[in-house]
Amino acid sequence: MTISTDIGVTAHRQPARTRESGPPTVPSWLVHRPTTSDVLLSDWAKTGTDRFAVTLRWPEKHPFHTALHGLQPPTLIAEAVRQAGMLIAHAEFGVPLGYHFLMSDLNYTIEPGLLDADDHSPVRIDVTCSEVRLRGTRLSGMTCHMVLVRDGRVIATGDGSLTCTSPAAYRRLRGAYADAAPAHSVPDPVRPALVGRTAPDDVLLAPTKDPSCWTLRAPTTNKTLFARPNDHVPGMVLMEAVHQAAFALMGSIRLYPTSLRLGFERYAEFDAPCLIQAQAVSRTRSEALSPSDTISLRVTGHQSGRRVFLAVLDGLPVSS
Repeated sequence: MTISTDIGVTAHRQPARTRESGPPTVPSWLVHRPTTSDVLLSDWAKTGTDRFAVTLRWPEKHPFHTALHGLQPPTLIAEAVRQAGMLIAHAEFGVPLGYHFLMSDLNYTIEPGLLDADDHSPVRIDVTCSEVRLRGTRLSGMTCHMVLVRDGRVIATGDGSLTCTSPAAYRRLRGAYADAAPAHSVPDPVRPALVGRTAPDDVLLAPTKDPSCWTLRAPTTNKTLFARPNDHVPGMVLMEAVHQAAFALMGSIRLYPTSLRLGFERYAEFDAPCLIQAQAVSRTRSEALSPSDTISLRVTGHQSGRRVFLAVLDGLPVSS
């Protein structure tokens, strides 16, 4: 996952008031989200050596991060993990804006019983940074481990590894793809309800002849998923596609994801179809399920004969 901008950065711990309603947010450029409503964090503080506390700001009536079966969506937790890592990298480790962030993995585990969508109590994200790597005096990479706590109870954990590269190094890495852009035509989506969505622009899967395989879509009009121009499909788009593939595979079984292990192996480019495939690991769709049963799914992305990512998603069936 990468991003690029030319704005300078000055670390501070005072939240920025915005013109939009709701709690204050950290400056949007610290989390690479140009739209304030997409910023999920309100402040942060250093609590020890390579340890920090970040406050999660629940979004108000967000058009994309909507409730799932009456619970906060797991993709919101994953996005909070991503934003917290970028915030700490910029504000505490001094990574300049304009540098690219390459994410090699993103993981979460959720306690769904503690994620009522109507509960907007503050959440503290305790961040511990490990495997901190420096190039000279500048951060080149690290792994962030996070524990999300509300009212003294752990509601979720997450982690991810990132690498920071300069604009020049990134252009050398990407070569001919450095200036790539999305195709103008986007294939028609599957029914939004099949993947837990209501709007076609929120759907990332197009049907194929195989009911367990889909073509990845890139609806760049969705400004939460495609917040700014990029030379490849962002990692958070691939993560959302994993969730949608899981929902589509399960069909009439309503699924709430409780954990995800997602590893990125190469870039998903715009110039060739990327096929998303899903399969049940522990159960088949025809087996009877109780609310306490865990369903494990394996979701992969392939492009030009090479694997782009591998994900293992666990979830619980949700009664109607």
